[in-house]
Amino acid sequence: MSAERAWRKSSYSNGGTAQSCVEVSLTEDALVRDTKNASGDVLAFSTPAWRALLKSL
Repeated sequence: MSAERAWRKSSYSNGGTAQSCVEVSLTEDALVRDTKNASGDVLAFSTPAWRALLKSL
Protein backbone atom coordinates (compact mmCIF):
# COMPACT_ATOMS: atom_id res chain seq x y z
CA MET A 1 0.00 0.00 0.00
CA SER A 2 2.56 2.62 1.05
CA ALA A 3 5.26 1.68 -1.49
CA GLU A 4 3.64 3.39 -4.49
CA ARG A 5 2.85 6.64 -2.67
CA ALA A 6 4.93 9.82 -2.69
CA TRP A 7 6.57 10.53 0.67
CA ARG A 8 7.75 13.86 2.06
CA LYS A 9 10.31 14.11 4.88
CA SER A 10 9.45 16.28 7.85
CA SER A 11 10.84 19.82 7.72
CA TYR A 12 12.13 19.21 11.27
CA SER A 13 14.50 16.51 10.01
CA ASN A 14 18.04 17.84 9.69
CA GLY A 15 19.64 14.77 8.14
CA GLY A 16 21.67 13.86 11.21
CA THR A 17 21.89 10.22 12.22
CA ALA A 18 20.89 10.96 15.82
CA GLN A 19 17.61 12.62 14.85
CA SER A 20 14.26 10.89 14.71
CA CYS A 21 12.76 11.55 11.31
CA VAL A 22 9.30 10.94 9.96
CA GLU A 23 7.80 11.05 6.48
CA VAL A 24 4.22 11.75 5.53
CA SER A 25 2.24 10.76 2.46
CA LEU A 26 -0.92 12.75 1.79
CA THR A 27 -3.29 11.27 -0.75
CA GLU A 28 -6.87 10.50 0.27
CA ASP A 29 -5.64 9.97 3.81
CA ALA A 30 -2.42 10.65 5.74
CA LEU A 31 0.20 7.98 6.30
CA VAL A 32 3.17 8.55 8.61
CA ARG A 33 6.28 6.37 8.78
CA ASP A 34 9.77 6.33 10.25
CA THR A 35 12.28 7.58 7.67
CA LYS A 36 14.92 5.13 8.87
CA ASN A 37 12.53 2.16 8.66
CA ALA A 38 10.50 2.79 5.51
CA SER A 39 9.36 -0.84 5.32
CA GLY A 40 8.16 -0.81 8.95
CA ASP A 41 4.82 0.04 10.46
CA VAL A 42 2.78 2.97 9.17
CA LEU A 43 0.32 5.15 11.09
CA ALA A 44 -2.84 5.93 9.11
CA PHE A 45 -5.04 8.98 9.73
CA SER A 46 -8.30 9.95 8.06
CA THR A 47 -8.29 13.46 6.56
CA PRO A 48 -10.40 14.92 9.42
CA ALA A 49 -8.16 13.26 12.04
CA TRP A 50 -4.99 14.56 10.33
CA ARG A 51 -6.40 18.11 10.20
CA ALA A 52 -7.37 17.92 13.87
CA LEU A 53 -3.88 16.72 14.78
CA LEU A 54 -2.21 19.56 12.88
CA LYS A 55 -4.61 22.11 14.35
CA SER A 56 -3.74 20.94 17.88
CA LEU A 57 0.01 21.53 17.42
